[in-house]
Amino acid sequence: MTPILTVDTLTKTFRMHHLDQTLHAFEGLSFTLAPGEFLLLSGPNGVGKSTLLRTLYRSYRAQAGHIWYEAPEGRIDLASAADIDIALLRRREIGFVTQFLTARPRVAAEEIVAEPLRLAGTAHQEALTEARRWLAAFGVKEDLWRAYPTTFSGGEQQKVNLARALILPQRLLLLDEPTASLDKNARAALVARLAELKASGVAMIGVFHHPGDVAHLIDREIPLAPKEVAHVAE
Repeated sequence: MTPILTVDTLTKTFRMHHLDQTLHAFEGLSFTLAPGEFLLLSGPNGVGKSTLLRTLYRSYRAQAGHIWYEAPEGRIDLASAADIDIALLRRREIGFVTQFLTARPRVAAEEIVAEPLRLAGTAHQEALTEARRWLAAFGVKEDLWRAYPTTFSGGEQQKVNLARALILPQRLLLLDEPTASLDKNARAALVARLAELKASGVAMIGVFHHPGDVAHLIDREIPLAPKEVAHVAE
């Protein structure tokens, strides 16, 4: 099976000018990811797991290496692609799930969750109905659906964030500690949704606060170590 993602000798560093030091997040990292495959990133805190996800998503730019993504229109290097192409891929087929929600003021939770469907062309009422279904699945009480998430607790905001991020299936999904701060029922709903997406062919790379929750979904593990050149065999 042709990989959907091929990471080739990827390197990310941060220059701390006030300390006159360079922090090496990871160097020479290489691996592939196939459709429907689930990779777990592991390693101690501060080793660069979240940095790797953000580099793949292109929130950070790599210093060296390539991130080859097999888009329907052809192969594209996410490490060097134009910003407009990255924005299009994020909207259409590359998702990023984080534990943090940046909620817009005076926008209801159900509208925030429904937005990806509406942007994809789904009718407003149909998108709202689906949004409410996922808010319920993640345990958000019905009387909060029309409320503003800026007033929610951290855990409730995370549930809204997950519902929004997972409502529209993507081809590639990056998961950064999505189970942190979730209660048991919400974690179970998340894992069930990830299992559905995996079965449908969605490729996933994740960092998990509770890796045991997704143990049955993991195909391979990528161990990261500080200040070392890492290579993961295919």
